[in-house]
Parts: sequence; structure tokens; C-alpha cells
Amino acid sequence: QVQLVESGGGLVQPGGSLRLSCATSGFTGDHYVIGWFRQAPGKEREGVSCISTRDDSIRYADSVKGRFTISRDKAKNTVYLQMGSLKPEDTAVYYCAISPTPLGKLLRSNFYNNWGQGTQVTVSS
Repeated sequence: QVQLVESGGGLVQPGGSLRLSCATSGFTGDHYVIGWFRQAPGKEREGVSCISTRDDSIRYADSVKGRFTISRDKAKNTVYLQMGSLKPEDTAVYYCAISPTPLGKLLRSNFYNNWGQGTQVTVSS
């Protein structure tokens, strides 16, 4: 059974930083893409970043380039999202998800079939 568990969300002031973690287990595929998505109230789910286990290629949404960094610890089966220079518009529930195909690099949620429960990130003074 595939499981993804996010942690690290919370309340932070504008300009601050947070690091989200996504612990994965139970996935038996050789190569896959792990993505971070977010959804703010009243808005559609948005792809934030992803990393491929095949070649460690990375993609970021334009809205977070230069501020967020995705990385993974192979030994711990954990993917991290380091978020910096946070803005109020980054406020959302953040989800990690697994795509079993390279199409996950497109950062579209329909290519991902296993999702975590989400963690709330609130950026406010």
C-alpha cells in the first residue's frame, strides 16, 4: 500500500521559511516522479515542484522559482520542499503525490495517482 505523509506546515510571517517533508512508503515502481502541489481556498490545485527518481531532474512552477527548493533523501524515502521568502499568496494546503510515469514532470495533478493528506501552510503577519 502506497503511503505519503506530509509534515512541516505551520504559520510563518511573510519573508520567512518553512521546510515540508513527504515520507513515502510502499511504492514498488523503479522510477517515478514525486510532486508537491498546493490548493488555496476557492482555487484550483496548483503544481509547485517535482523531482524524478530516474534522473533527479527537477521542475518548479514559475510562481516559486528562486524561492523554493525540492530535494530528496533516498535512504529515508523522503522528499523535502524548502520554502523561502514566503508570501501571503503561498498560503495553501500543500500535498505531495506520486506519479508512476514521466508525465508527472508536467506537474499536472491528473498524472498523479497517490496523494498525501496535506499540510497547511499559512503566511501571515
